Amino acid sequence: MNIMVCIDDTDNLNSPGTGDLAESIAAGITRTRGASCSMISRHQLYIHEDIPYTSHNSSMCFRAVIQTEQLEDIIQFGSTFLEETSAPGSDPGLCVVNVDKLSTPDALITFGTLAKKQVLTKKEAYETAKNLGIHLSEHGGTGNGVIGALAGTGLRLGGNDGRFKGWMHFEGRERIMKAGRLYDSPFVDRVCTREGVCISPDTDIFVDYKVKTVLLDHKATVLVAPAQETGSVSSWRTLKKRELKVY
Repeated sequence: MNIMVCIDDTDNLNSPGTGDLAESIAAGITRTRGASCSMISRHQLYIHEDIPYTSHNSSMCFRAVIQTEQLEDIIQFGSTFLEETSAPGSDPGLCVVNVDKLSTPDALITFGTLAKKQVLTKKEAYETAKNLGIHLSEHGGTGNGVIGALAGTGLRLGGNDGRFKGWMHFEGRERIMKAGRLYDSPFVDRVCTREGVCISPDTDIFVDYKVKTVLLDHKATVLVAPAQETGSVSSWRTLKKRELKVY
């Protein structure tokens, strides 16, 4: 069975972030249930004065392959984990989607897209989840995290939103390497320009000392742009952290 798990609003300014908790849930179901979990993607949601959030209003989502009979057990595991580890003052929400039985995926994708540009309500989230047969639950505080949790699954399902948690680090500040070095990484599916043109493995790229992948066309993508550095023998460079904030 293919599922998506997403959590939101689990932290405060002094606690581990929501991404760390998502990582712990993934590690837990991998270790104890034999699940196969993907990388965790971060999805930026709408910033508005009517939406309370800790720092960035983002949810964290991952995919997993599990045995059909494990679904309810994994939902219970995630629920208990959030209740025991979410920070004081947080409003955690959990969403678990059975992707194989999602009859109208476009409705979920639409909810995620709307959550990036307008204020949504818990009522709207629960109605959407009920109509689509999706597990959605709150585990403390106001429970408003259910909105972002549901939205995160829609954005992950859409395949064109989010940055993957973590960085790939390289020795030294910067270096030039073949794109093939990036393709060889188990965390990279492709190397492309922002316009979607893929770079061949034998192309030289000016690589920053750390590289992050984004989710585009359902693939973990390293984005590159024309190199502007004077004297560089490379025509391309990886995007810097500030440039990736739009994803």
